[in-house]
Amino acid sequence: LLMEPLPPGSGLEFAAACSEDLLEGRWQRLVLTHLAEREHPGVLTGSAITDMKITLIAGRAHQKHTEGGDFRQATYRAVRQGLQKGKSILLEPYYCFSLELPTALVGRAMADIRKMNGVFEEPDTREGVTLLTGSAPAAAMQDYPKEVMAYSGGMGRLFCTFKDYEPCQNTDEVVEACGYDAERDLENPTGSVFCSHGSGFLVKWAQVEEYMHIDRKCWGRESTPSVETRAAPTAGGAGDFFAEEKELEEIFLRTYGPAKKRAGGQPKRVEAPSAKRSYRPAREEALPEYLLVDGYNIIFAWEELQELAGVNIDGARDKLMDILSDYQGYKKCTLILVFDAYKVAGNPGSVQKYHNIHVVYTKEAETADQYIEKVAHQIGRKYHVTVATSDGTEQVIIRGQGCYLSSAGELKEEILAFQEEIRGKYLEKGGQKTFLFDRLPREMADSMEEVRLGKKKL
Repeated sequence: LLMEPLPPGSGLEFAAACSEDLLEGRWQRLVLTHLAEREHPGVLTGSAITDMKITLIAGRAHQKHTEGGDFRQATYRAVRQGLQKGKSILLEPYYCFSLELPTALVGRAMADIRKMNGVFEEPDTREGVTLLTGSAPAAAMQDYPKEVMAYSGGMGRLFCTFKDYEPCQNTDEVVEACGYDAERDLENPTGSVFCSHGSGFLVKWAQVEEYMHIDRKCWGRESTPSVETRAAPTAGGAGDFFAEEKELEEIFLRTYGPAKKRAGGQPKRVEAPSAKRSYRPAREEALPEYLLVDGYNIIFAWEELQELAGVNIDGARDKLMDILSDYQGYKKCTLILVFDAYKVAGNPGSVQKYHNIHVVYTKEAETADQYIEKVAHQIGRKYHVTVATSDGTEQVIIRGQGCYLSSAGELKEEILAFQEEIRGKYLEKGGQKTFLFDRLPREMADSMEEVRLGKKKL
């Protein structure tokens, strides 16, 4: 939806400028119907929007799965998401007023009107009585008739009529007093719902463009609205460390250096999960390896960690972090362990470096599944990415991103195999005991033995 401001008092206008090759006419008419059928609340105070032209410029439907009710929700949410992206201007009602009072008091009246951020025309004075006309905010004029009666001794008269809505003079103060939070208005959500492999999931308004199915190149008009961009508050902090592909690539560059291109440019094949795997480190010419682990999924899939979680969930997390830290030291991959923290209100998310692995706690309203899917989408076809999870839906999605897949059981099997291999190598290289005098010359060893037995002093 292209949302453009109109002159004050214009109300709302709706139009369509979308090719029917992109979206059928019946769906376009349905979108226009849903735009006009209700008052759309704004994002500053929840008040109705006005003085705006909303044009449908792009859309997409599925021949089999799309139903009419889908476009109702999509339309409402698109308006809200657009309002979050743009800069909203809060309007307030204005009165036209006529103030008649003794000429000696006109100076006091003009000063009062200016304090109210009102305007007035040239005073009209006749026979000691002055008529002052103009307009002022309705909120400021509410108690003014009483003041006029008081300071004029009952000689003044004030008449007010509704004029129109004009920009509010103290927007910040009004918005703060109202306490409206657009992102917590459950009846008018700002986010969108996307469907992936038959399963729906929520996406916050600021992340919608990362998931949307509409290519900007297909848009029939300029995609940047003429409304000024409004920097709405978003959850920031360290949790956004992995939000962009550039930042993800920096992890690889620090670890492996620039990635080498594949010979022949052939697309990567998706590896079928297998119970038997090779536990040797990757060859030098291979692409950098990247392992994403769904933390809580693994904890509740491994029996020993599940039992520990029943007693102390923090202990289970720490135990898993230690196991994966040891595993990373052998595997030499970039390992990111992701934990859900989406139910923590106001949580901005965080990323921590635990020894040699990265530990991510997702931000509010973002699950580990969504985070992993987003990262897999961004880098899945550039690097050797493996995702460890036993979530069936997530496994299907990950395969579609060209990533390798490891179930919780397979990851455990691989970790046990590497531990056994390390133990075997240790025993081969000298797991037997080594004594202090074994490597001393024979004479010195005999002398030190006599000292040890007390037969000789140093």
